[in-house]
Amino acid sequence: MLPTPSQTVGPFYGYALPFPQGGQIAPAGIALTGIAPAGPDARAITIHGHVHDGAGEPVPDALLEIWQPAPDGSRTGAPGSLRRDQTTGGYAGRDGVTFTGFGRVATDPDGSYAFQTLSPGGVPYLSVCVFARGLLHHLFTRIYLPLPGVDWESDPLLAGLDPDRRRTLIAEPVAERVYRFDVHLQGDKETVFLDFR
Repeated sequence: MLPTPSQTVGPFYGYALPFPQGGQIAPAGIALTGIAPAGPDARAITIHGHVHDGAGEPVPDALLEIWQPAPDGSRTGAPGSLRRDQTTGGYAGRDGVTFTGFGRVATDPDGSYAFQTLSPGGVPYLSVCVFARGLLHHLFTRIYLPLPGVDWESDPLLAGLDPDRRRTLIAEPVAERVYRFDVHLQGDKETVFLDFR
């Protein structure tokens, strides 16, 4: 029996899984103006950073997926948002207007990535799935955004972590509506990863 991709050191996803504008979760019109028709709470934000291995070196071939609710807290997304539109060749649900709640980007040769999205509603975080060489199974984590009025102690995950470990989940504001979040796969700065069973 041949090994499956999850049983073999990859990556295997460089050709088929990344797609054009995969990091553009915020609809194009909102990304340009910064404010959605729903109001000033639905502002476009940028999250960028690097993926590092255990030695602190950049991982040039990682893949990150972001999953999140819309600014109003809904989690419906856009059905079929990764399915090819036979007419336009684009992706259904990625029409520049519809908010999908999902994005996927590969890291650059220097291990960097970037997403442009909307602030999540109902929760102060984005869910993240990390795929990288040497990982037999993908990793899950969260990006917590230091938004106004967020009480870290009211979040069960953050409240249960030592403050040093908690910091690995909180994005750093670097400009207005711009946050940096680095993922460390191992080592002293290892990001907190979640175990879903």
